[in-house]
Amino acid sequence: MQKSLVAVVTVRKGSLRVPNKNLKSFCGKNLLIHKIEILKKIKELDEIIINTNSEEAITIARDYKISYFRREDYFASSKCTNSEFWSNVAKNTNSKYIMFTHCTNPLVKVETYIKFIETFKNHKEKYDSFNTVTDVKEFLFIKNKPINFDLAKAPNSQNLPDTFKLNFAINILLTEQMFKTKTLIGKKPYFYKLDEVEGYDINTPLEFNFAEHLFKNNSKTSI
Repeated sequence: MQKSLVAVVTVRKGSLRVPNKNLKSFCGKNLLIHKIEILKKIKELDEIIINTNSEEAITIARDYKISYFRREDYFASSKCTNSEFWSNVAKNTNSKYIMFTHCTNPLVKVETYIKFIETFKNHKEKYDSFNTVTDVKEFLFIKNKPINFDLAKAPNSQNLPDTFKLNFAINILLTEQMFKTKTLIGKKPYFYKLDEVEGYDINTPLEFNFAEHLFKNNSKTSI
């Protein structure tokens, strides 16, 4: 029987910038265990699936009595594009809707997941994807040209236009849509803003260390 809403957490053994970052010790536990313990508190989820090529991650999934999907080698390689990977994740997820989330956003609270899911349920007839974003107030360039300000009339940073970035902390959309379009973003997306702390994403060793600092000092974060 097809499930309604399934959370998929992806764990790649061969992470490049921070080796084995999903399974590296983080405030006494690894990032995967932190995320599993958060997700298991969310009753709105029908299932949690770990999509991985890591035997250690599979062992953790078994220990926590949750599902796992053993990823094929190509889809864990640097040759695989995000679009190919997202489509493959959807292909191997038996659920009407998929909640695609990452270990590398360790500061997202249980309450935020629940509110996000409530927003999705209340507006899913109007929007075709729900994605978390973080505000950006920075002077941005592409190919040596400014994209959000005029060089001749540079404003104060607080007066820059409202801009945001995808942080990929939480994404919900139809599984079939994700498979066919090979993207997490629909044509009518709902962008759900997270603050800088909850939206913090780990991609480098410096970010990993700073995330640990934030986690230890953010009294509102609960595991």
